[in-house]
Amino acid sequence: MDVKEQKARELFKSGYNCAQATFCAFCDELGIDFETALKLSSSFGGGMGRLREVCGAVSAMFMIAGLKQGYTSNNDDAAKEKHYRLIQELAQKFKSKHGSIICRELLNLPPGADSPTPSKRTEQYYQERPCENFIGNAAKIINEKFFL
Repeated sequence: MDVKEQKARELFKSGYNCAQATFCAFCDELGIDFETALKLSSSFGGGMGRLREVCGAVSAMFMIAGLKQGYTSNNDDAAKEKHYRLIQELAQKFKSKHGSIICRELLNLPPGADSPTPSKRTEQYYQERPCENFIGNAAKIINEKFFL
């Protein structure tokens, strides 16, 4: 297990959501202070505010990719295409390992939003949730792509 994967897993186990844990493992490399990184990524936990849509760890990968190789021109279609190709590549790497990038599918939950109330972080929560593996894998994918 690489250092970033381990750090992301530890952040999750300390109580941060999946997006925060993945994104904040790379604060130093991205030049973002920890508090700002926590705030920026806070909305993406639970598949975007517990809507159970795109996995927060995957969203964090995409945010990191944007900071590393995002486009800034509003009319550069080639740059947009290159970036979207990168995002699709990252999504496919995650999907090939876990079968989906959708939170509810990863957790075998029914369609629709979940309660906005977060689950209590207990030992049982961590034993039942596969999220730590998703977070670790997302951190590994993005680390291998940009930082190794």
